[in-house]
Amino acid sequence: REGFGMAGETDELCAEKCKVAIDKGLNVMFAIGEKKEEREAGTTMDVCAKQLAPLKSLLQPEDWSKVAVAYEPVWAIGTGLTATPEMAQETHAQIRKWLFDNISEEVALNTRIQYGGSMKGANANDLLMQPDIDGGLIGGASLKADFFNVVNGVPKN
Repeated sequence: REGFGMAGETDELCAEKCKVAIDKGLNVMFAIGEKKEEREAGTTMDVCAKQLAPLKSLLQPEDWSKVAVAYEPVWAIGTGLTATPEMAQETHAQIRKWLFDNISEEVALNTRIQYGGSMKGANANDLLMQPDIDGGLIGGASLKADFFNVVNGVPKN
């Protein structure tokens, strides 16, 4: 949405791109997340809800089967910092509740919500054991030998 010294794209533009991709037959990983100061101010879900809101009016109920949500706290991307499993679970549960309250129970139950904030071998198992974390979006760790520890950290259930 923003970075590299650029203002970035609006939440509305991101949602419009999501809809175009779905209409062209693609599945979409829709990334949302807050900056460090927003986390510290206690506004994480306000930020995430604002990022999700434009999808509500653009997507049809059947479109949601082609969307996975990636919760990526901006403060954790590429920094080595990561949300604790409890912090990540709390936010994932709030995202699922937003889907329930604003879209439908079916969408809330069936939408994959993945964690994407510096998941690595040392924390993969604890994060993936959380009930509302449906997977991991692995970035830089996928380019290192530690990626095998992430794969081996997937709970066997």
